[in-house]
Amino acid sequence: QVFDAGDYFGIMQVEEVDEEEEGDEEMEEEFKKKPNPGNEPCFKVIVTNENGLQASNPNSIFLIDHAWTYRVEHARQQLLHVPGLLHRMTNLMGIGFHGEIPDEGSIEQVLQEMWKYNQTYQLSQGTAEEKVPVWYIMDEFGSRIQHSDQPSFATAPLFYMPQQIAYTVLWPLRDLETGDEVTRDYAYGETDRLIRKCVLLPWVPNEVLDVNCFTPEPSDEHYQAILAENKEKLPIAINPPVYDKDKIFKVFTDIQQVLNNLTHPRFVFTDNEGEADILYNFSHFKDYRLKLSEERPEVMLNQFPCENLLTVKDCLASISRRAGGPDGPRWLPRTFNLQTELPQFISYFQQRDRRGEDNHWICKPWNLARSLDTHITNSLNNIIRHRESSPKVVCKYIENPVLFHREDVGMVKFDIRYVVLLRSIKPLKLYIYDVFWLRFSNRAFSLDDLDDYEKHFTVMNYAPGVTLKQVHCEEFIPLFEKQYPEYPWTTVQANIFKAFAELFQVASAKPAPLGICDYSSSRAIYAVDLMLKWDTSRDGKRTMQPQILEVNFNPDCDRACKYHPTFFNDVFSTLFLDETDGCHVTCIV
Repeated sequence: QVFDAGDYFGIMQVEEVDEEEEGDEEMEEEFKKKPNPGNEPCFKVIVTNENGLQASNPNSIFLIDHAWTYRVEHARQQLLHVPGLLHRMTNLMGIGFHGEIPDEGSIEQVLQEMWKYNQTYQLSQGTAEEKVPVWYIMDEFGSRIQHSDQPSFATAPLFYMPQQIAYTVLWPLRDLETGDEVTRDYAYGETDRLIRKCVLLPWVPNEVLDVNCFTPEPSDEHYQAILAENKEKLPIAINPPVYDKDKIFKVFTDIQQVLNNLTHPRFVFTDNEGEADILYNFSHFKDYRLKLSEERPEVMLNQFPCENLLTVKDCLASISRRAGGPDGPRWLPRTFNLQTELPQFISYFQQRDRRGEDNHWICKPWNLARSLDTHITNSLNNIIRHRESSPKVVCKYIENPVLFHREDVGMVKFDIRYVVLLRSIKPLKLYIYDVFWLRFSNRAFSLDDLDDYEKHFTVMNYAPGVTLKQVHCEEFIPLFEKQYPEYPWTTVQANIFKAFAELFQVASAKPAPLGICDYSSSRAIYAVDLMLKWDTSRDGKRTMQPQILEVNFNPDCDRACKYHPTFFNDVFSTLFLDETDGCHVTCIV
């Protein structure tokens, strides 16, 4: 509560004075090339206390207020509606804004420029929604502290529980004299020279075109490290169990949809995990070695060891590279892991920029579902800064999706969900449930308003107050063929199944932990989400190319059970009894 920063620091405006008053034309030209020429006054924070500041003095620690704290998806609305916010931000960022009423132009500029000013933290507790990273902009004092590779101060966010409020703590790293500048390292913690250069791009524009943007598959050690981090213990080899022809299997499950819908006479439920023949769990098994393969090899499971290679987005991208050339397979959008492939991504982005190609990208966390903390952008600064919040991949945004005509709104994006049943790895046996599910955007598609959720996303069943358009696949196929008479659904679906087959082939091509583990008591169902995009075949024809977006473990089967009451009977019969007669499944591998 003691506002004493003014006793120690001053904010100075730096004016660049030309040596020659006439002004040099070349200098003028260079100046115009700078980002936003002329509208960014340069400020510095200086130590003004005549005694300077001692690093060892406990009073040399300061708190900086946050001027604006927000989640990215709410930024535009807040600039529009929070009184005085736009005014304060345009002032802080040196953007000319003279009106009283927020205008689109100024808001756009703040949304672009904010990536040079904001910082991020996330709460470690709470629901998935509450853990979505929070971004904040420090007040005028904090925002004017400049970068240095040899900083004089350090900063860190502090969440003060009694007030439920966050501050930034500022403290000196060495003794300072009056007149010394207050600086911090904008790439704090990064030691690698190339990565520092990449991370500092928003403030120090640079080109990294000399970096090869080819992303080979990661090393074996990378997969070993993932296994260790997941604390998964791989099973020992077992002989595939053999069961009596008419055995009735005891099922232990904590999944309500299974308890409510599995009615097949050869399965009964048990509350005793120890006597179960089948464990069908929602949470992940970790110890396949002792608890399962050594002690109970005959017990069947609804999971495979190392299946996270499919279900976690960075792993999905790296194993998929086994199927395609330098750009990966045609069925996966070009994907980079921002933690490990940042220079390659920036090089690729800048090369596309030079060639005038579309540069819309979508940033996704490795492991959150339901489109949480997922952002579409064509701003390189935005993508680079997103790397600081939570581990993310960046995928090429599908700029030319196949659209579907909705009578009420026009041409909208849609995605398709298939349920895939994995019976075994060696030999690879893969089935597809015969019904697929569709999800639609609520607004007509165009490559703008990138923060308009209902235009760019199709997941509507979790957004409050948003309508969910449902079309059953049997209704969809004739409507689709009417809209695209040259593209019969059987052909489109054959290409989709081909992509699925390739994905599971590469996912099981190498031994665990480099591939899904071949454990003969494992079975699983996954939901694969995909879209269709327009592509050109080698002979110049327009084609619909499936794009696999993600693979989900233990998907929500609510809609499946509601419209197809035999869904879990079919799944269990296929996976655990090897009986597919009368089941709504198709074998694709």
